[in-house]
Amino acid sequence: MDYHFLGRTGLKVSELCMGTQTFGWGADEPTAHRMASMFVDAGGNFLDTSNIYNEGQSETMLGNWLSQQPDRSRLVIASKVFFPVGDGPNDTGLTRKHILTQVEGSLRRLKTDYIDLYQMHCWDASTPLDETLRALDDLVRAGKVRYLGASNYTPSQLMRALMLSEMRGWARFDCLQPEYSLLVRSPEWELLPLCREQGVGFIAWSPLGGGWLSGKYRRDAAPPADSRVGRADRWDDLPEQRETERTWQIIDALWAIAEARGKTPAQIALNWVLCQPGVTAPIFGARTPQQLEQNLGCVGWRLTLEELARLDEASAIGLPSPYNFIARYTRKRDGA
Repeated sequence: MDYHFLGRTGLKVSELCMGTQTFGWGADEPTAHRMASMFVDAGGNFLDTSNIYNEGQSETMLGNWLSQQPDRSRLVIASKVFFPVGDGPNDTGLTRKHILTQVEGSLRRLKTDYIDLYQMHCWDASTPLDETLRALDDLVRAGKVRYLGASNYTPSQLMRALMLSEMRGWARFDCLQPEYSLLVRSPEWELLPLCREQGVGFIAWSPLGGGWLSGKYRRDAAPPADSRVGRADRWDDLPEQRETERTWQIIDALWAIAEARGKTPAQIALNWVLCQPGVTAPIFGARTPQQLEQNLGCVGWRLTLEELARLDEASAIGLPSPYNFIARYTRKRDGA
C-alpha cells in the first residue's frame, strides 16, 4: 500500500483509511479486531472513528484493539466531535466545553494518550469560530491532539477557519473529510481545488455512495434483503442514495469496467476516488473480513485514462451558476 502526505504536513498516511463506524454495528468486537489487524497487515496505518459511532462502542472496540498493538506510534488514529451525546443543552456542538469534555472521553475509550487527527464532525453555526479554534489550539499545545481536521464544511467555512488560525497563530485544519464519490461529485467545484491550493489533506467519506456502488444493486433487480438499501427504512435515506437514472448509468459503467478488468464494482469505485487529484485517501468500511479483503483489492493498480473518462461521463452532473458561467469563459493554461 502506498502512503501520502496529509496535506502540507510531514505526516504520512496510508492511501486507504479504514472507517470503523461498523464496529458495534454489523461487526462484533472479535470481528472488529480481526479486521483492524487485517488492515494493518495489508500496510494500512490510518483508522477513523468518532465519539458518537454506536454510542461510543466504535472508539471502545478500536481502543481495546489499539491497546494490544506493539507500537501505537506507527498508527494514525482519527476521531471526531460535534453531534449530540446526551439530552443536556451543552451535550452537542463545537463549544469549548463540549470539545474539552468529549476529547477526554475519546481518549479514555481509545486507551491512548493522544489522538493523531481530531476532526470537527460538522460546522457549528451556533458557536463563534474563534472559540472552537482556540480550544483546539489548546489541545494541540497540551499534546492531547497532534493534527486538526474538519468534516462537512463548506468552502467558505473552511477558508474562514484557515484564515483565522493563521491570523491568530493557532494550529490550523490540516485535513478535510467531505462526502465524495462517483455519486457525489460537488466537492470538485470548490472543496478539492481549495484543499490542493491550501495544502489541506482530503479524505473522502462514503466513497461507495452508501453502498450503491458496492456491486450489490443492478438495474431492474430488487435489492438484497440484507443490504442497507434493501431495508425499508434506508431506501430513501439520503438524496444521493436514491434510485435515479444517473445512478444506474454509473452502476452500469462500473460493472462493465469491473468485468473487463477482473475486478469488483466496489474496487473500481474506490480506485476512481484514489485517482482524483488532491485526494489523500478514501475512507471505507466493512462489516465482515470478506468485505474488507475485497475492498483492499482496490490498491496496487490504476484505472486507465479511458476508463476514468467513461466513469466521469457516466457520473457527470450539470454545473449550477456561477460554476457553469466560469467554466465557459475561464482561460485555459497551456497543457490544461
